[in-house]
Order: sequence, then structure tokens, then C-alpha cells
Amino acid sequence: MKPFTVGLTGGLGSGKTAVAGLFALRGIAVVDSDEIAHELTRAGGAAIEPIRTAFGAAFIGAEGALDRAAMRKLVFGDPRARRKIEAILHPLIREESARRSERATSAYVILVVPLLVESGADRSRYSRVLVVDCTEAQQIERVKRRSGLSDDEVRDILSAQATRERRLAQADDVIDNSGSLDALEQQVALVHEKYLRLAAKSTGAS
Repeated sequence: MKPFTVGLTGGLGSGKTAVAGLFALRGIAVVDSDEIAHELTRAGGAAIEPIRTAFGAAFIGAEGALDRAAMRKLVFGDPRARRKIEAILHPLIREESARRSERATSAYVILVVPLLVESGADRSRYSRVLVVDCTEAQQIERVKRRSGLSDDEVRDILSAQATRERRLAQADDVIDNSGSLDALEQQVALVHEKYLRLAAKSTGAS
């Protein structure tokens, strides 16, 4: 039986990782599509040879892993290249995330998909969509602090993502990460209890 799956998403710097970690602390299985993408594109990963065939050896580093900086630079200015790399990675990520979700033994599964809205929000994959939200100013400040990028560089990345409004329009549930860690933990606790109830109902458990 397909597990009760919550698609967790949010813009760059919104706090998806922090929220996913709080669910994990409550014993909930977290499947992170970015983590899977990194595994697929490291040396020996399942995506390396298809990428080499499609883009050439110049995009594979000396260690045998994807040259992420070179690929990022290419796809940022070339929509055709972006579609080509997505056509390689997305099916592999979906297969592996489905395998990991099905193996999970927790009451429900958190599936972290940063570009859930941008990739079309396939609702057949998710029982609920949970959006982590904060202001754009907070996103910019957080990303600058952890990455050293400039305001303009962060804004360029954000402009390639779905707007805050578009993301919120897809949400079944929203966690506001514009406040304190205590406030964030309280919201996660409430949503967790809600998902436990919904998951039990979906499986017919009492």
C-alpha cells in the first residue's frame, strides 16, 4: 500500500531542512529528493553515464562526479539544457524516492521536493502538500549568510523559482518560518498530530 505522503516544499532559504529535521525527531521518515540527486550524480552514480552521453565529458569532474558548478552555469541560461538534465534526473529521483517511501515504517512519510511546484505538483504523489514560508527578505538574508552570495545573485536564483504566491496557492498546509525556533517547533508539533490523524484515517486504523 502506498504510504501517506506529505510533499514538503518551500523557496530557497525558507527552512525546509530545519522543518524536515523536526519531523525526523518525531520518528517520521524523511525522503529528500535533493539528497537522492546528489547520490545519483556522485562518482559511480546511476545518472553519471547518461549525463556524460548527453552533455559530454566536460561536465564530469576528475573524480568522476558531476561538475555541479559547470552544469549549474549551463542550465541557468539554457532552458533546453535544463529540460535535458531534468529528463535524466527526474525519473531516477522519482523511482528512488518511491522505493524509500515504500520501505518506511513510520505513520507517514515526508518527501522533501524543493521544486515541487515548479515541476508541476503531481498531486497523485502526495496526500498533502506542506509549504514552508517566510518573507523574501528573510530568504535572501539566510542564503547570503550560508553561501556568501550577493543580494543580486540570490535574487537571480529566486527569480527562477516559483513565486511565493504561486507556491502558497498549491499548499494544503503552511508552516510560517519567519519567527523563532520555538514558534517553528510548535507549528510542526500541531501539523504532525494532524498528519497522524489523517494517515490513520487513510489506512482505516482506529
